[in-house]
Amino acid sequence: MAHPTDDIVSAMQSPSAEDREVIRRAYDFAEVAHGSELRKSGEPYIVHPHAIALYLAEIGMDQDTIVAGILHDTTEDTDTSPEEIEKQFGPTVRFLVDSVTKLSKLKYRGLERHVESLRQLLVATASDIRVIIIKMADRLHNMRTIRYVTPREKRERIARETMEIYVPIAERLGMGNIKAELEDLAFAVLEPKRYEELTRLIEERKKDFSHRIDGDIKDLKKALAENGMRTFRTEYRVKGVHSFARKALKKYDNDIANVYDLFALRVVLKTTEDCYRALGIIHGLWRPIPGKVKDYIAFPKPNGYRSIHTTVITRRGVTIELQIRTGVMHRDAQYGVASHFNYKQERKRGGGSTIEWIQNLLPSLKKTASEDGTSAPQWLKDLSKAEQEHPEYSTFKDILNKDFFAERIFAFTPRGDVIDLPQDATPIDFAYCIHSDLGDTMTGAKVNGKLVAYETKLRNGDVVEIITKEGAKPNKKWLDVAKTVGAKTHIRSALRKRDGLQ
Repeated sequence: MAHPTDDIVSAMQSPSAEDREVIRRAYDFAEVAHGSELRKSGEPYIVHPHAIALYLAEIGMDQDTIVAGILHDTTEDTDTSPEEIEKQFGPTVRFLVDSVTKLSKLKYRGLERHVESLRQLLVATASDIRVIIIKMADRLHNMRTIRYVTPREKRERIARETMEIYVPIAERLGMGNIKAELEDLAFAVLEPKRYEELTRLIEERKKDFSHRIDGDIKDLKKALAENGMRTFRTEYRVKGVHSFARKALKKYDNDIANVYDLFALRVVLKTTEDCYRALGIIHGLWRPIPGKVKDYIAFPKPNGYRSIHTTVITRRGVTIELQIRTGVMHRDAQYGVASHFNYKQERKRGGGSTIEWIQNLLPSLKKTASEDGTSAPQWLKDLSKAEQEHPEYSTFKDILNKDFFAERIFAFTPRGDVIDLPQDATPIDFAYCIHSDLGDTMTGAKVNGKLVAYETKLRNGDVVEIITKEGAKPNKKWLDVAKTVGAKTHIRSALRKRDGLQ
């Protein structure tokens, strides 16, 4: 007999009989608990947890996460106790539900006035990454139905919170699909007239170019096949409205008429070697735009994103950005940190590994309700005391914007290790990111083999060598040079030790 959770189970990868039974039981439990409660749309409340669970299943999350998604509102909105959740579904589900509930109780009032919600969000991220993934799914469905929220001021508050907190965290976690959708949904609420204007323009351009792009895709498929490449697929899309607006503002002085690379074409292949072969074939077929080739396979983004990007002008006169990647890379790009729950065996066979900061955010999945998140990575410990430690930052928002939410770059050690840093980071930040002892004994730095000043701004792909000397000590002037909270924290600590203050 059909059950409302059949689509959830079908979306899972290789679901077991136990998965089906537990998810059905959780759904029935939640449906009874929520009773006659309705959403603002007038639909039964159970529609919301069902949508969250379906999304979690689609991105490959495990049984406990899906069950917690179904139950995430029961202890907050019904008479259900955490003890009952644990009795019925185990300590891990209770921990996840408790953690999501704590986040939900914190009301956003703007980063300047109310930062505790963001603190809790970061703590939850550090203690078990699945908490933030559930919260992301919750926010996505709430944004998809935000038109039912009244009054307008409340809609705008939710949209602003989404844009200022959830979008940057989705970017940081590499969750490209949810980031793009949240951006557009929030943009539509915050700037409705501009959203409508750009949506109309995009649709007009799509109509003008769609027949040409269809022909270009046929040409590409033919060229790949003629060169012996038969295992691939292509995906064509129009870029998001907010992405289009941001590019117009950033690169073209807000002149949207000059934004030509509106269309993106993905080519998903079997192996990394195929990706580089395809790049050569594409450049033989169409004229590449100079300076627009970016190799994120050889040099992944700090959030783990890997692809080759190139922008070309086709024979039919269409400017297209192509993203060339493997299937594993494609899942990473879509779901980011969430993708690492669903193909562990494939990665063991040589699919690569995540960047170190993501590994820090992925502690053991064997969490219980009694655990307190003591495995938080160093950046989170630094943030927790930053307001007291760093008077140069006027608010917690400043700290986040200049470090955690900043545009990221990656630099390399001479051995090829990748170091993830905020934009405008210096060799001092680089040294302290590796180890406090390295920073404390630093006497100089080489970037790409050349000696540089401490205040040199590092760029993507720089190879940085830190020169040290036993007995060397940090200088107070370094505080004006360092950009990261972690570096400033270590420098101040070393200065206090030098002056005998601790």
